[in-house]
Amino acid sequence: MTPPIVKRYLIAFEKYKWIGLASFTLVVAGSTVVAIQPDPPVSYVANSALTYNRPPVSFSTTGTEIQQQGQELNAQVLLSNELIESVAAKVNVKAKTLGNNVDLTLPKKNARSGQLESTIIELKYKDNNPKRAVEVLNALMQAMVKLSGDVNTGRLKSIIKKIDERLPEAKVELQLAEKKLEQYDRKERPAILASENGSLLTAVTTSQNQQRQLQFTIAGVDAQIRSLQEKLGLNVNQAYVSSALSADPIIASLRSQIYQVESQIELLRKDLRPEHPNMIQLQRQKDAAEELLKQRAAEVVGGGGTAAPLAGDALNIRTQSNLDPARQELANQMVALQTQRETLQQQLAQQIKEEARLRQVYSLIPNKQLERSRLEQEVALKKSVYDKMQAKLADAQTAEAETVTSLSIARQPVAIADAIKPKSMPMTLAVGGLMGLVIGGGVIFLLGSLEGVFKTREDIRESLKQREVALLGELPLMPVDDLDKEAIPVLLSPDSPYLEFYEKFRSNVRRLGGKTLKVLLIASVGRTEGKTTSAYNLGIASARAGKRTLIIETDLRSPSSCTSLKVTPDPDANIEPLRYYGSLSECIHIVPDIENLYIIPSPGPLRQSAAVLESSEMRRLMEDVRERYDLVILDTNPLSLSNDALLIQPYSDAMVIVARPNYTQENLLGEAIDQLVESELGLLGGIINGADINVAWSAPVEPSPNFSSPEEAGAEVSIGANNN
Repeated sequence: MTPPIVKRYLIAFEKYKWIGLASFTLVVAGSTVVAIQPDPPVSYVANSALTYNRPPVSFSTTGTEIQQQGQELNAQVLLSNELIESVAAKVNVKAKTLGNNVDLTLPKKNARSGQLESTIIELKYKDNNPKRAVEVLNALMQAMVKLSGDVNTGRLKSIIKKIDERLPEAKVELQLAEKKLEQYDRKERPAILASENGSLLTAVTTSQNQQRQLQFTIAGVDAQIRSLQEKLGLNVNQAYVSSALSADPIIASLRSQIYQVESQIELLRKDLRPEHPNMIQLQRQKDAAEELLKQRAAEVVGGGGTAAPLAGDALNIRTQSNLDPARQELANQMVALQTQRETLQQQLAQQIKEEARLRQVYSLIPNKQLERSRLEQEVALKKSVYDKMQAKLADAQTAEAETVTSLSIARQPVAIADAIKPKSMPMTLAVGGLMGLVIGGGVIFLLGSLEGVFKTREDIRESLKQREVALLGELPLMPVDDLDKEAIPVLLSPDSPYLEFYEKFRSNVRRLGGKTLKVLLIASVGRTEGKTTSAYNLGIASARAGKRTLIIETDLRSPSSCTSLKVTPDPDANIEPLRYYGSLSECIHIVPDIENLYIIPSPGPLRQSAAVLESSEMRRLMEDVRERYDLVILDTNPLSLSNDALLIQPYSDAMVIVARPNYTQENLLGEAIDQLVESELGLLGGIINGADINVAWSAPVEPSPNFSSPEEAGAEVSIGANNN
């Protein structure tokens, strides 16, 4: 059995053999041109070598690093355009020629250690003049050595320049950080130290002790004041007013005068009437003295503008100013104790505030310590950066005296003749012929692959399997003897060996579709895939199996092919297609020579095919034939050309899709199957039409002039030029 890839190649070869032959001819012609070319002149190759070197003594880290970096120069740097042009101008050689003929090999690095396996850099230069080859290579090595030194010096100067640019900024940043720490210490350091040495907690404890002592003292003073209040019968404010009024000499004198006048009035009241002049005179003296007493009392209570006013009034002056010396002393003690109590209360309030302040300061100590630690770290970081930059600057300045080139000449150039083996014309032609065969065959295979069509039945079978679509049958090519190009090859003879394949197709449809399947839709993605041929021959196989079978040509965009079944279509059907489908007696034709087979030819081509397919006449027709026939086969328009197949699909019970090797597009078939499966349109399976299957004939068959290839003669014949 021929492998599928060989089949695909043979099919592509049949189509593109002339393109492949042209490719073969071009390659052979090119090899012939190369073979007849004269041998090139003798050339010379100058070999030399550079090596990596280090200074004998190194006192700086920067110098060592730069020397190590100098060993990492790549070929792009060592053979830069600027260096090639400068050397070319010096030795009077074209820069392009020099760049094409020079070869540089750098030492390899060890994959594990990353170290160079060697320190030798190999240089080669090819020229037809040995003296010039040596001169060019000498100039190249000197330029590379100088370039290495310039690169090292430039790197060192760049480092020093960057440090000089960054150092003042780092110094300013360090000074700012130190100033922030200093300002913070001036403000917060005392509190932090007090917390660290315990003096802050001691101050809180001392404040608490003083508060308790003050509270004890205030309690004692309150007890003394209460004792004095019980003895005097006065509160502090009353005692203060009474003491002040009793101690005033003017009030004491006025009270004495009032007592004297009252005494005289009492003495004279027994002998004299109140209207008597003397009584009136004495009463006036008493009123005057009382008025003066009120005025003086108001002055004492109000402070007279020189002292603080008393908490009281001047009413009942004589009652409030009658304290004797002993009671007056007790009143003064009460006032003094009250003053002492108020003083102690103020001291207690101050101690409470001080304790609250100390506690607040103590609660903020952790944050202050963290802030100071952050500032210290910032200063340390800035100082570390500044110190490292100063150290790096000093190290780089020391390296100025040590920096030299990283390359030196290890081996002077020597020119050697480059022996070139002369060409062998037979060998060159043989290689060219072999390459021509490979390239020509590759072009043919590539063009065949780019067509995007299935080449073999195995390809179609694999595509259906990947999409989980059942394979209902593989139908072979059939002979088309004595048929017109537009005719459909049908199996009119009951002894045809091809009928067995369609019988297998019919039984698979019945097995998978079940007993309820009555209307089967045959579809394809494009023309020339054998859709109509499959529908006709499936109908013949069904009819020969004893089933009343009807074929309906629902492809209204194409003319009918019913003449292949010896049926003459109605020439006036396309004038009134709805009337045509509305009368079963007119549209249904009996197929002669095939019992139980009927056909409704297409009235097409029609412009309004969609309207006819969606008409009520078509609906009634489909309902009627479903009851009359055992199997109805719908031959539809290709899916890639219109949606007519999807319009007639609702009348069907299942759908079969037809594919044909070398005709069906891979992407179109895949998209059509995916759409049918996703839309749940009842895809029953697929068939492979025109498969290259050998069919044994009972009698030899002469090759038909309509065969598509010599291999199809006898047992395999193309379906012909039919587009259905």
